[in-house]
Amino acid sequence: MNKTLRIMGIRGVPAAHGGFETFAEHLALYLVKRGWRVIVYCQEQGTGEASRDMWEGVERIRIPVASSGPSGTVVFDWKATLDAARSKELVLTLGYDTGMFCALLRVRGIRNVINMDGIEWKRQKWGKAVKAWYWVNDWAASWLGDHLVADHPEIQRYLERKVAARKITMIPYGADRVTGADTTPLEKYGLTSGSYAIVIARPEPENSILEIVRAWSRRARGHKLVVLGKYDRAHAFQRQVMDAASDEVQFIGAVYDKPVVQALRFHALFYVHGHQVGGTNPSLVESLGAGNPVLAHDNPYNRWVAGDGGIYFSDEASCAQRVDELLAAASSGDGGLLATMRTAAIKQFESEFTWQIVLEKYEKLLEQWLPA
Repeated sequence: MNKTLRIMGIRGVPAAHGGFETFAEHLALYLVKRGWRVIVYCQEQGTGEASRDMWEGVERIRIPVASSGPSGTVVFDWKATLDAARSKELVLTLGYDTGMFCALLRVRGIRNVINMDGIEWKRQKWGKAVKAWYWVNDWAASWLGDHLVADHPEIQRYLERKVAARKITMIPYGADRVTGADTTPLEKYGLTSGSYAIVIARPEPENSILEIVRAWSRRARGHKLVVLGKYDRAHAFQRQVMDAASDEVQFIGAVYDKPVVQALRFHALFYVHGHQVGGTNPSLVESLGAGNPVLAHDNPYNRWVAGDGGIYFSDEASCAQRVDELLAAASSGDGGLLATMRTAAIKQFESEFTWQIVLEKYEKLLEQWLPA
């Protein structure tokens, strides 16, 4: 059987822009090794005709787009859809941001499996117009896709309100197991192993950043809270977060170097995850893979991912209380609570979230939708 897959909905491979690109890179390389032909659409800044090249056995169709930002992504998605519509090969669409474009694939009889990502239209950061755009495309993708992938049981239940359960398969996000990391990258930030907790999240209200920073800053901790992400005082919410921080909160900016991020995770005393909405969050899975004890916002999304080994908070006060407990355990010297949480994190990761488990599930699903 000729096994060919076209991947759309990302900026390209190798990964440079986040969770979906990282997943696409892992899936593409895995399938190529398994004998598949994999074609990935890649967005580039510029003008002119699309070009083709090879990367690690993966075929790339590189589409230049003159505009940047969301408008450029819409143009890129449309051009990629037009190209895919000229083939008869299976498509995997990552995300539903331009789900209405899938109508063209449907009309042409091209099979299209769509990973539906999170419930984007519910996010606080969007205005009414953007929320309406996402809501329409959420419904469009649900109807137009031949099969849907949910990355979390809660997302699956949400999709089942719109389409039949048989149209949905739940496959979570994956990550690498990190068993060790050099401490050299910590020196740049004046950190030592076990001297800090870490937060890795976009600086948005729904990620509980303000509550976490305020909770940490209530009293002297004797440990740093290291916050990754780009913060700008010109942005009202980000300024509010920075103003709430004690001198034990360290904003180190956006960090994209993977070995540096892995080192920061691995050597953290624990990881704080404040996301309130979404499916299987990549940062939380990556923290489990690094063996981090997890302190997370209490909601069904985080509880399913982190499991019984995590501990949870619901607001600033409960976050402060949990921080007290974890730092007290660290100061006691016996490491009992934190050691138990590390073991639980690794066990949870290895049960659901290794790339081997995730990619095997994807291949099995995609084989079912290959054209006859």
